[in-house]
Amino acid sequence: MEDPKKRWCPLKGNLFFLMKNKTKSSEVLEVLILERCSIVQFRNKADVSIVLKFQSGEPDLYLEAASRVNCESWAVALGEASSEGLRNKIQQLQRLIMEIKEETTADEAQQFLPSVQADNLAESKLTSLKKNASEPKLEFSLACKDLVAPTRDRKLNTFVQITVVHPGEQTSARYSSTEIVEGTRDPLFLTGVTFPRDYPIYEETKIKLTVYDVKDKSQDTVRTSILADHKEPRADIGRSFLGCTIFKVGELVKSKEQQLTLSLRSSDGGKTVGTVDVSLVKMGETEDGESDHNTADVQGQKCALVYECTSSENSSKDNLPLLNAVLKNPICKLYRFPSSDNKWICVREQMSESTLSFHIPKELINLHIKEDMRRNQDLKELGELSPHWDNMCKTVIAHCDQMLTLYQDMLAELEKYTGSSFKSSCSKGEKTLEFVPVNLHLQRMYVHSPRLKDVLYDVITVGAPAAHFQGFKNGGLQKLLNKFESERRNTGYQCIYYSPENTAKAKEVLSNINHLQPLISSHTDLLLNSARQHLPDSLKNSLKTLSETTELFVHAFKDQLIRSALLALYMARPGCVLKNPTVPRINVEDSGDQPNQEHPHEIKRQDSIPHHSEYDEEEWDRVWTNVGKSLNCIIAMVDRLLEKENTPCVAKENESDPLPAERMASPLSGDWYEQLYPLTVTLKDCIGEVVTRARQSMSFVLLQELACSLPQCLMLTLRRDIVFSQALAGLVCGFIIKLHSSLHDQGFLQQLHTVGLIVQYEGLLSTYSEEIGMLEDMVVGISDLQKVTFKITEAKSDDLLPVITGRRGHYIIEIKLPEKMFELLPQEIKEGKPLRVYPVLFNVGINEQQTLAERFGDTSLQESINQENWELLKEYYKLFTEKMPPDCLPHFQEQNDLKGLLENLHQNIQAKKRKNVEIMWLAAMICRKLNGIRFTCCKSAKDRTSMSVTLEQCSILRDEHQLHKDFFIRALDCMRREGCRIENVLKNVKCRKYAFNMIQLMAFPKYYRPPEGTYGKADT
Repeated sequence: MEDPKKRWCPLKGNLFFLMKNKTKSSEVLEVLILERCSIVQFRNKADVSIVLKFQSGEPDLYLEAASRVNCESWAVALGEASSEGLRNKIQQLQRLIMEIKEETTADEAQQFLPSVQADNLAESKLTSLKKNASEPKLEFSLACKDLVAPTRDRKLNTFVQITVVHPGEQTSARYSSTEIVEGTRDPLFLTGVTFPRDYPIYEETKIKLTVYDVKDKSQDTVRTSILADHKEPRADIGRSFLGCTIFKVGELVKSKEQQLTLSLRSSDGGKTVGTVDVSLVKMGETEDGESDHNTADVQGQKCALVYECTSSENSSKDNLPLLNAVLKNPICKLYRFPSSDNKWICVREQMSESTLSFHIPKELINLHIKEDMRRNQDLKELGELSPHWDNMCKTVIAHCDQMLTLYQDMLAELEKYTGSSFKSSCSKGEKTLEFVPVNLHLQRMYVHSPRLKDVLYDVITVGAPAAHFQGFKNGGLQKLLNKFESERRNTGYQCIYYSPENTAKAKEVLSNINHLQPLISSHTDLLLNSARQHLPDSLKNSLKTLSETTELFVHAFKDQLIRSALLALYMARPGCVLKNPTVPRINVEDSGDQPNQEHPHEIKRQDSIPHHSEYDEEEWDRVWTNVGKSLNCIIAMVDRLLEKENTPCVAKENESDPLPAERMASPLSGDWYEQLYPLTVTLKDCIGEVVTRARQSMSFVLLQELACSLPQCLMLTLRRDIVFSQALAGLVCGFIIKLHSSLHDQGFLQQLHTVGLIVQYEGLLSTYSEEIGMLEDMVVGISDLQKVTFKITEAKSDDLLPVITGRRGHYIIEIKLPEKMFELLPQEIKEGKPLRVYPVLFNVGINEQQTLAERFGDTSLQESINQENWELLKEYYKLFTEKMPPDCLPHFQEQNDLKGLLENLHQNIQAKKRKNVEIMWLAAMICRKLNGIRFTCCKSAKDRTSMSVTLEQCSILRDEHQLHKDFFIRALDCMRREGCRIENVLKNVKCRKYAFNMIQLMAFPKYYRPPEGTYGKADT
């Protein structure tokens, strides 16, 4: 080798110049083309030499740099200078660009183009997919064959990542991924790919499939779409790239066998590393009445791949408006699981938000505002009171006005809210969203198995109804209400004690006043209008309606409570001093009604001090009896008018006339209107007098409740309203979904109006620390749902959102159906028959806090809840068997009858076994067999709820659809790792991890533990 010489060496592309010196005018000694050559860099840290070896046989070129750093820099530059090195660099940059694009558009994976933009794009350039309007646009399954491992001894653990390339924008979005299949080079994935009906996918849309080998599952927790403000880890952490391929949607849907076999290419695009089979899945459609059958080997199990199934009755496009009104932002997942007879079970999992999360609270708050405004006005119109009662009334009114302002402010805040249609778990403590349920979603599983009818299984998942903002330092509603009632009983002479039943009765009387008085007034106007037009038939019909309404009015005030309250109010007037000045603690049972005077007279306010004996207890009887007499007067007059017209009499011929003789002798000549008008005025006056007295007396009863414990009473009412609002939003959502899915089930519709529906809540709260307070709130909120009735009406417009009427303690939910759906209902429901619900709650704590409660705390609350609700469930079953024929039960493959299941449930409750989750399994099974509505709740409906609903879904597949026993755990892991529930976690906390740690999971029952790599600390 010659002695080294100092040279100036510019590098231009793949041309390496050797120049004598650095000046521009220096001559070029030699030019080398850096093709088909290799660079050898000595590994010795002290060595700064590089050798260029040429394949053409030319002499090697030795280069020596000034330093080791300079030497390494030259080695890289020379290595990338050739065309091959340049090509590799370009490919590397292209992959990097694709990864960056995928990361920056990751938030688009579940978010769609604006509908108008998408429609215009489709009409102008793109070809839409022809699909049933209620079905997903596209579904396909995946399997790989002959994958090439990076090293010979490497056992592959693979999954496929699906990326969508939108043709209109030429951008890609990471959409979903399959589960990880371990230890095989021919993985057949149980998790498929499904695109909801609103997703903008067309025949020109490209789908990219990327296969990865997972090295460490514990680090591979975030693989699919994540929210924009959360960065995804680098692709080389926990996994390695194997190969990818891309295809157009049109190629798949137009293929003859509706299946594509695509080659997977390595990163440089040249080497084939295996193939991937893409098979179109059709659930809900049939072609020529036959199903395609293919076979595949799933770990030694030969399975017929049944992709098509018969159309479901529930998929009618006529039903879509109702679903679209209450459901929003669906997330769909597709699975195929082998059955015990080596067939495929096709499963579509769907999770949707509900617009009712905010609609129901706004409706309810608005109703409370109206009710409280009437109450406050009634208190202000109590009339003149003695100083003690007057001061008390003013104090109560001031507090009530403040609370009314609070409700109005809350409604204003909700009206301004423009965020997502569900309340995330991170927001459960926000004051402005107190009335909104936490994380309310519909969890739906649609199953097609070869030998059974297609079935829908729905569970409503929602955070436990609880007042999180107010906190649980002093317990929840159950404890607070018991304490409040105990303190009220022990109040001193300042106010009168009325039992909760009497207070509720007072509210009912006031509600009847507000409802019936205007109704009677409108009916009298209709009667007079018929008389003015001289229409006999119309006059008879108007009289009949007026009579029925007035009779309801009269019976509504035949109550002992009004008598006792009138006496108490009389004693609270100025100048009324009793011989015994102590204010009595009045109860309906204790207040007598023996008349003190034989002859009636009016109560007159006077300066002299009246005695108790001066109060005429018979006056109230005369007041409301005058209403009936006035009505009879009108009936008799109408009879005589119609008799003169030779029309049939309305009244009975022998009916005695209670009116004075002189009034009945009024002339019949002249206009009908003139004859009836004075009588209707008398009726209205009599009703007005009854209303005034009853309203004041019942308002006085409410004054006692409020005055005994200000402001605790109002704050308890607020807390109860908050909890009830959350519970009601979930119930209305569940009722609508159940009605929609069962409209063609005549047995269910008969059960609905004959018996009512069971609504079963599964609670997963512990009886330790704050969750005891949540459970106490939840118990009261669910119990209050017994006060709700539903009424189904035909929609008169496109607005299908439910309407709430009534008052606290008696709510009516009006469900509006489109005309074609309404026609399917039985006549009883069409006529507006009230439909009842029977809520029951079974709770079993499963976390580490429950372990502490069981060993060192108290579980009596959970035990009493389960026992009491078993009694309620048993009563419903008894009512069901008495009124319904046995063939109305769902046609499941029965292993035990309902009576046996109920007894088994009772035995498990009595056993008092620690974390006895079989209680929840049995309660859920009984609910499904009774056509009930299922709920699952934990603190946020995110982590424990996800474990429970996925276990329930897989248990149903095993018990009802013969899921192969060897695939139960794998199916469970699929749903928890890649299903809708991990998407729910992502929506709530922007991280794809269940909020468990290893220590916590050690305390969980076995089947409630998530798969490795799906849990850990979530940064919320």
